[in-house]
Amino acid sequence: MRVIDAFLDALWLERGASEHTLAAYRRDLNAWQQHLEEHGESLLSPSPERLDAWFASRREAGYQVRSNARVLSSLRSFYRWARVHGHVSSDPLAEVRLPRVQPGLPNTLEEDEVERLLQAPELDTPLGVRDRTMLELLYACGLRVSELVGLTSDAVNLRQGVVRVRGKGDKDRLIPMGEEAADWLAQYMKATRPMLMQDPTRPALFPGRGDKTMTRQTFWHRIKVHAITAGITRPLSPHTLRHAFATHLLNHGANLRVVQLLLGHSDLSTTQIYTHVAQARLESLHAEHHPRG
Repeated sequence: MRVIDAFLDALWLERGASEHTLAAYRRDLNAWQQHLEEHGESLLSPSPERLDAWFASRREAGYQVRSNARVLSSLRSFYRWARVHGHVSSDPLAEVRLPRVQPGLPNTLEEDEVERLLQAPELDTPLGVRDRTMLELLYACGLRVSELVGLTSDAVNLRQGVVRVRGKGDKDRLIPMGEEAADWLAQYMKATRPMLMQDPTRPALFPGRGDKTMTRQTFWHRIKVHAITAGITRPLSPHTLRHAFATHLLNHGANLRVVQLLLGHSDLSTTQIYTHVAQARLESLHAEHHPRG
């Protein structure tokens, strides 16, 4: 366990990995270590056939290629680090390969569905106004849910119409809010947030219980409740409005690199998945409306 802890500390210090990412790495490594120990092997000296056997058992248990590829990525990162720091003499997984995972198209929403979702919260309660403001900001800025719930009141500049977001790797970016989201946020900060805060000097922009920062899980539950109210039946994910933000921008002619900057992607290839979503939408419209579609 100590070597796993040292690896996770390095991820946090050198890469600024989030708590969610660190938890996923720990879960993968603990499961792999447990499997090894059950078969008389150790984390730092696994046999190549043991990994094959483990993945075979995972497939029998119903784990898909994408899940196994993610686990393998975790193990590779660990053993690369272990080799550099002298814990192993060579990478035991260097020759291991899994079938290539084709990137799937992210779940997104049509513009009319987004509008219905935004209008779903009841506005006669402070919590409803809070949720409407959060949904507006989430869609207007393409934020990750963790970025939204982590916002502090001093991250908002209503005069300039921008919000300062701290993303992955503790990198800050400024994102324009747009008039609609800025109006909702101004109204919320003036009248609603003071009603929700026991101590208005606490930094959380969108408080949960006891003025503390709301958790991702809490807000994601709120989204699912409002989706039911809006009559949205398609599968949703915590990134659904972020995906919709990017897809709708591209559908309306935005430059891919601008979308990359707004999303906070370090690599343009990560953003390019949305060009496939936009293309799929165009093909669907052509098939539906063109005389020879």
